Amino acid sequence: MIESQQHTIYINSNHPGAFREFTLALSELLNDASLPLYDHIIIMCIGTDRSTGDSLGPLVGYKLNNLKYRNVHVLGTLDQPVHAKNLEENLQYVKMTYSNPLIIAIDACLGRTDHIGYVTVSRKPIKPGAGVNKDLPEVGDISITGIVNFSGFMDFVVLQNTRLSIVMKMTDLITSGLKYVLWKQCNHTIAPYSLVKRKDFIF
Repeated sequence: MIESQQHTIYINSNHPGAFREFTLALSELLNDASLPLYDHIIIMCIGTDRSTGDSLGPLVGYKLNNLKYRNVHVLGTLDQPVHAKNLEENLQYVKMTYSNPLIIAIDACLGRTDHIGYVTVSRKPIKPGAGVNKDLPEVGDISITGIVNFSGFMDFVVLQNTRLSIVMKMTDLITSGLKYVLWKQCNHTIAPYSLVKRKDFIF
């Protein structure tokens, strides 16, 4: 099942067609003509392993950490998470280290009860920490979020008491989908194991 709301695609991770829907949505965004040309893809996985509900980002980073593309870089893993205290430092590192980076931001979020277990894909940045009243900079040219629980009251406690099974199901969808899309993109570029933006690229 797939929904679209204001340029954000909602994909039910429990639906049999979730993988296809996720990869199609991400492919379209990566090859959007409005995206600036990029030399590097930065997959920034935001969150902390100290909270079940906020562990989606580090879990995705952990599962993607063995990618072998020369210009795809993963920041944020279980061992070295990107979180509220070091987010700005990591953004500055990306700015100083990589030329023309495209940032794919990945984070957990809270949402409506009927959207728990949905993954969103969007052509806009995310605002990490907004659900728990933290003032952090916006991140991402493309954003991927996993709705891990409901919002509205004592959000910090809700994140702490989120079921790991829900987080893991979305983690598996995001990681497998990202690996597939990057593999497809690499196989349509001239330089092996290197990804570049190509306006004539078609999935």
